Amino acid sequence: MKLALGTVQFGQDYGIANSNGQTSRSEVEKILELARLKGINTLDTAIAYGESESVLGQIGVQDFNIISKLPELPIVCRDVEKWMESQLNDSLKRLRINSIDSFLLHRPLQLLEPGNENLWATLLKFKTQGLVKKIGYSIYGPNELEQLWPHCKPDIIQAPYNIFDRRMETSGWFKRLKDEDIEIHGRSTFLQGLLLLNKYNRPKVFDQWSDHWHLWDSWLKQNQLTPLQATLAFALAEDKVNKVTVGVDNCVQLKEILEAVDTSIEYFPEELSITDEQLINPSNWIS
Repeated sequence: MKLALGTVQFGQDYGIANSNGQTSRSEVEKILELARLKGINTLDTAIAYGESESVLGQIGVQDFNIISKLPELPIVCRDVEKWMESQLNDSLKRLRINSIDSFLLHRPLQLLEPGNENLWATLLKFKTQGLVKKIGYSIYGPNELEQLWPHCKPDIIQAPYNIFDRRMETSGWFKRLKDEDIEIHGRSTFLQGLLLLNKYNRPKVFDQWSDHWHLWDSWLKQNQLTPLQATLAFALAEDKVNKVTVGVDNCVQLKEILEAVDTSIEYFPEELSITDEQLINPSNWIS
């Protein structure tokens, strides 16, 4: 199964389209049970995702491949290696496992800051110790890769990729990473749920891109597609991407995703692609 399950909603209130807040533990149990049943074997979490790791550990996730992420280094960190060891050990304890499949940097550009020379070396040490199988980083776009690539070659990359945001493909980075046999995970498939909202429910702050939304809504209507079908079909069609990470608030949403994965679409208009980072990078959104 090419889908991976994002778990930020399991630990905190997350997502512009989320009206129900943090997912309850009982609902998380149902989601994970369905994921197992349907062959989803990868969970994406992070130390910064509130209670996510603890909830997963309490339920039991030993049979999943776990991806977690190291948070941003504190402003004052006298011993980077010791801090990282503490963060990883605490993460393993919360998850109640002995090792994780992939450990990523949540703010990888910190690798390039003075005094952080031990960051990558410590990740490599974790691999040698068998605490993690793969190391890498989660990025916001190809510009970060341009800066990081000369210094640190990852085993795995997590990057935004959706029907609006195609920068990783058009920049040539997907091909380059694939040629280097680096695992690629696409995230932000639904752009935090924004792409799934109909025109009546989109926050007014996004009206400044009304022409683009009109293109999107018109194309969906002409092709008799739901936003869920279109966004999933686009992400899953990219053969250079190993996993497509999707987040859900409840079991019903996961069922809807699983029903939509078989949608086949022959053509995705290039004009739906947009490079305006004020829209495609949620960290730039103004509520």
